[in-house]
Amino acid sequence: MKENPYKRLPPIERKPDGSLYRMTPTQRKQANALIRRECCCYEDGNCMLLDNGDTHTCPQTISFSVCCKWFRWAVLPLAGTLEAEIYRGRDLKRCAVCGGVFVPKSNRAKYCPDCAARVHRRQKTESERKRRS
Repeated sequence: MKENPYKRLPPIERKPDGSLYRMTPTQRKQANALIRRECCCYEDGNCMLLDNGDTHTCPQTISFSVCCKWFRWAVLPLAGTLEAEIYRGRDLKRCAVCGGVFVPKSNRAKYCPDCAARVHRRQKTESERKRRS
């Protein structure tokens, strides 16, 4: 019999009071789209990991909390911003250029990683022009 990889995943993180992390309706909508698109265990609204002969609705698609280990450890990291919004609530910043949400690597970060490279390059170009003139 084949081993279920679901059993080897770490447990779901919980808040200090023991409750599960909750999603807002917007986050849940994004998570459901991500599940339909990326989860290998999702098929026609059913979870194949819970399949024991009967069909079982995917519990993550009907819940506002993060309750599926496979979703937490295999699917959610594919959407880093959504993961950060759910698990880091207050530690997020908005990019000064695009307005997107990102997890800062330091307390001085102003730009998301995509915009940071462009802004740094533009600033460096302007600095070189000024130095040459």
